Amino acid sequence: MLFASGLFLYGFLPVFLALYYLTPRGFRSLTLALASYVFYGWWRVDFVLLMGVSTILDYNCGRAIVRAQLRAGPDSPGASRPGRRWVVLSAVANLGLLAYFKYANFGIDSLNALLATMGYGRIRWAEVILPVGISFYTFQTLSYTIDVYRGQAPPVRRLRDFMCYVAMFPQLVAGPIVRYNTIADQLHSRTHTWNKFGRGVLAFQAGLAKKMLLADVFASLADQAFAAEALTTSDAWLGALAYTLQIYFDFSGYSDMAIGLGLMMGFRLPVNFDRPYSSISITDFWRRWHISLSTFLRDYLYIPLGGNRKGRVRTYVNLALTMLLGGLWHGAAWTFIAWGAYQGLWLIIERLSGRRSLYGFLPKPGQFALTFVLIMFGWVLFRADTIDGAVAHWGSMLGLGVDAAANPILTIRPRHLIMAALAVPILWGLPTTQVLVQRTPRLWVIALQPVFLLSVLQLHYQDHVPFLYFQF
Repeated sequence: MLFASGLFLYGFLPVFLALYYLTPRGFRSLTLALASYVFYGWWRVDFVLLMGVSTILDYNCGRAIVRAQLRAGPDSPGASRPGRRWVVLSAVANLGLLAYFKYANFGIDSLNALLATMGYGRIRWAEVILPVGISFYTFQTLSYTIDVYRGQAPPVRRLRDFMCYVAMFPQLVAGPIVRYNTIADQLHSRTHTWNKFGRGVLAFQAGLAKKMLLADVFASLADQAFAAEALTTSDAWLGALAYTLQIYFDFSGYSDMAIGLGLMMGFRLPVNFDRPYSSISITDFWRRWHISLSTFLRDYLYIPLGGNRKGRVRTYVNLALTMLLGGLWHGAAWTFIAWGAYQGLWLIIERLSGRRSLYGFLPKPGQFALTFVLIMFGWVLFRADTIDGAVAHWGSMLGLGVDAAANPILTIRPRHLIMAALAVPILWGLPTTQVLVQRTPRLWVIALQPVFLLSVLQLHYQDHVPFLYFQF
């Protein structure tokens, strides 16, 4: 089920909200969990069972960790060690399921390609279907057991609360990744007010508008560019720019909708974007883009690997490994691994250059412009079907492709120009959606209503396209 669909807007959401607010306060988390199973199971019922396995496993691992630590006592030697085997069980089980469903096809396909070069036959394999959102809820359940083990999160009191935490439909299939210690108190007790509900409606409206009126318009240009066999320099730059805008408005639009839905139910979900295209370095970019993922990778991978505490060389190795695995998390393809390597390389270069970025001597507008270009080159690698395709696109951007005198193949229509004109102030002028929702300026609230209606009308005039991050 998609947020940007009539089924969700006219059917699921109003029915759910009615049931949710008719439910006694102590059981609203259970109502939300059950509704989330319906939401997730609308696509495939059997994958609800898979999510249920992770839920039951980590709920019991968390309880076992607490029991082991209580038996050991706070003053016993190595008091932090009891319960480690339960963390290992949680990690092996969760990452094992993720590896099978997300990377088995990629592994077999890569092995078959290698065997073919050696003259051997292919391994026959029934392709595995990737469950939507498995990367997100796997990280959430795993972070719970790790945080309980570290003493950074209280153990969940009731199974229904943990079910709600794992399955909560607003952020279930595309984030933001919610860590248990940031939401534990809200699961047990949260406030429901008209003010909070109204701000949630505004955030949802803004997110839907980003998706339908901006992301999907830019998608038409990006799809043309990345499907073409050859591009002029202008087409290559235009296609890269279109995808750069599409992926931001698509993903930040989903995050706005998720945060808005959470507010309607009394939850405060973490902000996932903070004007990322205003960054003045790649390091700065990763403080602003997909914040819930970057902080997860920092706290559960980069720092445990040693972070920057074990010398410069080890720091660079840790950065490279973290970004490589971050790229692989996004998808089972060599392009995503290469994208992670690309990001890691620039992080290392910036670290080598000292506290300032490699081009930190430039005025801020120059730093901003160069960073934006580097981000665009990275998104080419992220979007391309193959590494060869990405390299060819880069070549066209650098003037090494089709003769510059050739006719461009991309068709720019008035709607592209109008949406581009609107995108500029949204990206670099106006406050973020979260700030606007908090302040609720009257002019913005009034202007948002016809924009939202246009978004809803657009649902009826186009075949809805899933959010980009559904594939991850």
